[in-house]
Amino acid sequence: MPTPVIAVANQKGGVGKTTTSVNVAACLALQGQRVLLLDLDPQANATSGLGLEKVEGASSYRPLLGEGTLAEKIQRTAFDKLDILPSEPDMCGAEIELSRLENHLQRLSMALEPVRKPGTYDVIIVDCPPALGILTLNVFAAADWLLIPLQSEYYALEGISMITRVIGQVRDTGINSKLGILGVVMTMFDGRTRLSQQVVSEVREHFGDLVFDTVIPRTTRLAEAPSFGKPIIHYDRYSAGAAAYEVLAQEVSQRLAKQRG
Repeated sequence: MPTPVIAVANQKGGVGKTTTSVNVAACLALQGQRVLLLDLDPQANATSGLGLEKVEGASSYRPLLGEGTLAEKIQRTAFDKLDILPSEPDMCGAEIELSRLENHLQRLSMALEPVRKPGTYDVIIVDCPPALGILTLNVFAAADWLLIPLQSEYYALEGISMITRVIGQVRDTGINSKLGILGVVMTMFDGRTRLSQQVVSEVREHFGDLVFDTVIPRTTRLAEAPSFGKPIIHYDRYSAGAAAYEVLAQEVSQRLAKQRG
C-alpha cells in the first residue's frame, strides 16, 4: 500500500493549522514513525517552525511544474525520523502557473507517487495554504485523509461547511473519490471561557465521532516554540501543549491503523 497522505486544511487562517501540522508530525516521529512533512503554504511557517531557512528554489514549486522531482527537494530536520519538503514565498506563483498546465489538479498526486512507495515513509503530512485555491485542491486530489483544525471560537463552523462542500465536489467529480475526513481537532481552547466550551460542545454535536477527543489548549509555550525552530515536544516536553499534541498523535495513529486494518 502507498504511504498514507494526511492534508491538514482549513481555508480560514489563524486556526492552528501549521502548529498542528508541525506538532503532529514531530510527535508521530517520536513514536518511531518515519514522517515527511510537506509544506505547501507560501508563508513557509512549517519550514521555519522546524528550524529551516526559507530558501529560494528549495520548495516543491519546480517539481509541481514538471521540472525535477520532489525527492530531490526533501531535507532532513534536526529531529530523528522527521524529514521536510520545505516551502518558500515564491510558491504563490504556483497558483497561476499550475492553472495553465494539463492535469493541473493532479500535479501533486503525480509528483508524490515515487515518494509514497512502501518502505520510504510511514506517513506524509501536508500543511495546506489557508485558501481553497489550486494548491489546496492539488493536495485534496493527492490526499487520503483530511485533518481539520477548528478554532474554539464563534465562527468555527462557518469554515468547515465550505471544506465539506469542496470535499464532496472532489469526490463527485472523480478527482479523488477516496478522500475522507480523518478527524476534526479543536484548537486554541481556553477552558476559562464559556464560549470555548460551548463551541466544542456544538462541534461534537455536529460531527460526532469525527471530532478527536484531544483538545489543543491556547498556551504561550505553543506560541513561542516556532520562533525557536522547534516543535513543542522538543521545546518544552512537559508543557500542556506538548502533552495535548502527543495524545492527538496517538489518536491519529489509531485512526490510521483502523482504516488500514
